Amino acid sequence: MIIYPAIDLKDGACVRLLRGEMSQATVFNTDPGEQARLFQSQGFEWLHLVDLNGAFEGKPVNGAAVESILKSVTIPVQLGGGIRDLNTIGMWLEKGVSRVILGTVALRDPDLVKTACREFPGKVAVGIDAREGYVAVAGWAETSDIKALDLALKFEDCGVSAIIYTDINRDGAMGGVNVESTSDLAYHLTTPVIASGGVSSIDDLKALKIEEDAGIEGVICGRALYDGRIDPREALALLSATAVEDAD
Repeated sequence: MIIYPAIDLKDGACVRLLRGEMSQATVFNTDPGEQARLFQSQGFEWLHLVDLNGAFEGKPVNGAAVESILKSVTIPVQLGGGIRDLNTIGMWLEKGVSRVILGTVALRDPDLVKTACREFPGKVAVGIDAREGYVAVAGWAETSDIKALDLALKFEDCGVSAIIYTDINRDGAMGGVNVESTSDLAYHLTTPVIASGGVSSIDDLKALKIEEDAGIEGVICGRALYDGRIDPREALALLSATAVEDAD
């Protein structure tokens, strides 16, 4: 199982939000490139980036910060936030992003996701952010009447590389990951699922590891890495174990 350190970008800085509220942002580093280098030096093999301003505005906003990260590391990077058309997808992939994450557009224009998967095979993930089980979009400012599983099922067999599932009510709140909802979603899909939201301790990672066979391919971790609640070396050793018994 892969652990993805999260770098959420707001106004050019690395921040963490509380339950998706832009007004509840804690700045952890004003140099995104430096933060990315630190994560790489700790042994992480992927980075998860989100352009928070872009998610609200519907277009890339923190482009300079993303590019500084791409120049600072050699490990692959996935990026979401404000990516809503094929030109923007192509632009980021050309600049060196390994995988783009489509969120709002996945709800509003599923056919665009399918087209992107054909044009950029293996390079497209879908981000499904849920509040009380229903999909939220536009930087989580709007909650739809579509259930997370129903949306995820639309992208089975079209080439989506992963579903990134976030429980908004858990995100940044340090209350624990929603293992039950995440594993239930993964169980109903053939597309791999990446868990996100609420990871606060090594016990959360153990709980997810136990459910790995349901189809949980990875987990995104933010605040708990920044404030030291999760030790990178311990987390990497746990999630790279080949069997659940090794995680106990």
